[in-house]
Amino acid sequence: MAKPLTDQDKRKQISVRGLAGVENVSDLKTNFNRHLHFTLVKDRNVATKRDYYFALANTVRDHLVGRWIRTQQHYYEKDPKVSSGNMSPQVEEADDWLRYGNPWEKARPEYMRPVHFYGRVDYTPEGVKWVDTQVVLALPYDTPVPGYRNNIVNTMRLWSAKAPCDFNLKDFNVGGYIQAVLDRNLAENISRVLYPNDNFFEGKELRLKQEYFVVAATLQDIIRRFKASKFGSTEFVRLDLSTLPDKVAIQLNDTHPALAIPELMRILVDIEELTWEKAWDIVVRTCAYTNHTVLPEALERWPVDLFKNLLPRHLDIIYEINKRHLERITKLYPGDVDRLRRMSLIEEADIKKINMAHLCIVGSHAVNGVARIHSEIIKETVFKDFYEVDPEKFQNKTNGITPRRWLVMCNPGLAEVIAERIGEDYIRDLDQLKQLLDFVDDDTFIRDVAKVKQENKMKFAAHLEEYYKVKINPNSMFDVQVKRIHEYKRQLLNCLHIITLYNRIKMEPNKSWTPRTIMIGGKAAPGYHTAKMIIKLITSIGDIVNNDPVVGDRLKVIFLENYRVTLAEKIIPASDLSEQISTAGTEASGTGNMKFMLNGALTIGTMDGANVEMAEEAGEENLFIFGMRVNDVEAMDKKGYDAASYYNRIPELKQAMDQISGGFFSPGQPDLFKDLVSMLMNHDRFKVFADYEAYIKCQEKVSALYKNPKEWTKKVIHNIAGCGKFSSDRTISQYAREIWGMEPSLEKIAAPDDPR
Repeated sequence: MAKPLTDQDKRKQISVRGLAGVENVSDLKTNFNRHLHFTLVKDRNVATKRDYYFALANTVRDHLVGRWIRTQQHYYEKDPKVSSGNMSPQVEEADDWLRYGNPWEKARPEYMRPVHFYGRVDYTPEGVKWVDTQVVLALPYDTPVPGYRNNIVNTMRLWSAKAPCDFNLKDFNVGGYIQAVLDRNLAENISRVLYPNDNFFEGKELRLKQEYFVVAATLQDIIRRFKASKFGSTEFVRLDLSTLPDKVAIQLNDTHPALAIPELMRILVDIEELTWEKAWDIVVRTCAYTNHTVLPEALERWPVDLFKNLLPRHLDIIYEINKRHLERITKLYPGDVDRLRRMSLIEEADIKKINMAHLCIVGSHAVNGVARIHSEIIKETVFKDFYEVDPEKFQNKTNGITPRRWLVMCNPGLAEVIAERIGEDYIRDLDQLKQLLDFVDDDTFIRDVAKVKQENKMKFAAHLEEYYKVKINPNSMFDVQVKRIHEYKRQLLNCLHIITLYNRIKMEPNKSWTPRTIMIGGKAAPGYHTAKMIIKLITSIGDIVNNDPVVGDRLKVIFLENYRVTLAEKIIPASDLSEQISTAGTEASGTGNMKFMLNGALTIGTMDGANVEMAEEAGEENLFIFGMRVNDVEAMDKKGYDAASYYNRIPELKQAMDQISGGFFSPGQPDLFKDLVSMLMNHDRFKVFADYEAYIKCQEKVSALYKNPKEWTKKVIHNIAGCGKFSSDRTISQYAREIWGMEPSLEKIAAPDDPR
């Protein structure tokens, strides 16, 4: 429950001058008070912080609504091609994010759509019928997504599952009421909870239901909008679906929306009565697939039996797609049975499974990875056979981040210092940051950049003290690793460095050490035991290190609870060192690495994901690159990785591992970390020990440079200047031109109160 505002809080003015499109502050205050009274039914005596937030959110939404409606009118009049992209200790707690409602969204019950499950397939003279299905209704909720100073407000449409009909009250008299309630809950469970496991596939029926539910609702909506010609029209006037790929692009963001391929085939063949060949041509030209991981355990493989029960018509369609696909491969490679097995959509193992990545590749006209090294890896390894058949399908689209949120909003001090030198146009055209190279030796600019960083650190230190009750040294290096907790991201390598640094300080307490505050944050998937134990190890190391008087404030270890975007917006601008230390060849791209770079942190990292391109753009000498490259990892895989040889050869590594296994960090439970120790010693797929020595040596270089603030800040400026490539504006423009076949528009439309 939010606390009521104090008198001091109430006296504070809410700053509104920075809001785009708000010309009249007094009008905004009037609307704010109107929403507080009439929407929330509160006055200032009883209003909570949440009430003030909701009143402000509703006020801002009022300003967006005119632009939102005008944007839709503009799209219907101009009829542009549109992309449906992204169809898709610590104690853990559920995030009930809709408990208090969401002021930004608008329910659209008039566009509710039925989604079918189960049933059976009838082959009739009139065509194929999917019958006796269970129906769940998809209720759309729209959220406005405003553009940057262009009066465009796009729509993000999400779907909520609703039971199809109200209770039949006569059932109450025959004892069926409770069952009716349970059935209703069962239907609505589909959108009640998100499966949070990432980089690990778990084939559960509810997850498959969720994936199909979103796909089916979205595709019905796409086709409804395609057929309607005018804004608000309910008449279907565009009936020739052969032009669908000219007006619609569907980007399959990983394999989760892969069912869009068989579902669109079902609509085109069964409902619109197109021939298979015509329908398939439309599907392939409409769909494109982005791959996000090469980890085999993350790739979706659904049991055929599950499909047969839940989506019988889609299973038939997938079988037909596979039959035609394999006929083509047979013609290209006669007699190559092993190739057919490798390329089939159906994996014939003990349990027959559908390989969803293969379905995505076969059913799409373009396939891309999300960093150059990742796109090369998928062509050379997981999708090698498909690349050999259709090399023209494969592309790269390096990820990007929006400079509006990840610089202007979260780090206004730095944004302003940059604007003073090169103007504000870089906010729309991030390549202009290259101009900062002219100021790399400018003492005033160096001082200004360093000053903003120090102010951000002071702010974050105060935040930590208030919310975590931890006092840290703001003059220490803020060494930060924030990302999902996963073995491949190697938070354990960071832990080994912390322990090594701790042992060195203990051994030579009078030496002049570079003080560090090491912060690690991120969430573990609920079923991922190893990840949870990694969090426990981090907090346990912190308990020992932070309470050792010999160490003092020269080394602090903090686990950042509940890492999320709002915390990222505080920690990233305050960071000095960004840890991007995954095993080479495992991180598809990363985007946190780009956010740190843009906000003036230096990177210590492996040549993995987008780190490779960051080093190219900023100059490798301006990053701290260490460790095995992809070819080294591949060579080690062939030869075999022997963790014990490193353990026996490197005394500091042995000492650190012995401390973990001997209970030094868990005195009350000496064998607490035995599973982690066993994994690291016996079956570590991500080869932590192989990069340990190089990582420790690289960290020594980091500490040495940090003692020279001017040279450190010069490298920071090189990094900021090299960030232009990593704008999401560039990424999306490339998707538009090279995959969706459309020219991105920089058009600004008239504001609602301007004459049209």
